[in-house]
Amino acid sequence: MAFTRKEKEAIVEQYKKWIDNSTAVFVLSYQNMNMAAVDEAREKLREVNAEIHVVKNRLFKLVLDEMALEYDPGFWEENNMVGFAFSDAPAVAKALTEISKTNVFDIRLGYMDQKMLTAERVKALADLPTLPVMRGIMLGTIMASASKLVRTLAEPARSMAAVVKAFSEEGQAA
Repeated sequence: MAFTRKEKEAIVEQYKKWIDNSTAVFVLSYQNMNMAAVDEAREKLREVNAEIHVVKNRLFKLVLDEMALEYDPGFWEENNMVGFAFSDAPAVAKALTEISKTNVFDIRLGYMDQKMLTAERVKALADLPTLPVMRGIMLGTIMASASKLVRTLAEPARSMAAVVKAFSEEGQAA
C-alpha cells in the first residue's frame, strides 16, 4: 500500500511522539504472524502500560536518524514491530520476553535513555524486579534504618524509666 508524502510525515510524527513518551523502546522481529498472536501481545503490553506496533522500517529509520540513535543499517531489512514502554521498562521487557517464547516474535534490540540495548541486555532488564517491587524494597530499606534510629534514640529514656519505676516500686514495698 502506497502512502502519500503527507501520510508518511504523519506516520513519522506519530513514531516520534511514541518515542518521546516512552521510557524505553523495544524492537521485535516477527515471522508467521497471525492476528491472534498480535492481539495477545497487545493485550499483555496494555496490562503494563505499553503498546506494540508494526512499523514501516524506512520511516522508523528516519526517526532514529533524526534522534541520533545508533543502529545497524542491515538490521531493518526484516519485518519489525516496536514496543513502547510508557512507564515501567522492566515490566515491559518481562512481558516481551514472555511473548517471545511463542516463536512468533523475537527480541532484536531496545533503546533506553538514548542508548541501544542488545537482545541480551533487554532480557537482563526483564530479570529486574518491576517498579512496585523496587519501590517496596527501597521503602523497606529506608523504614528499617528509620526504625533502628528511633529505637536507638528511645533506649536511654526507656532505661531511665525502668530505673525510676524500679525505685518507685522499691519505695512502695518498704
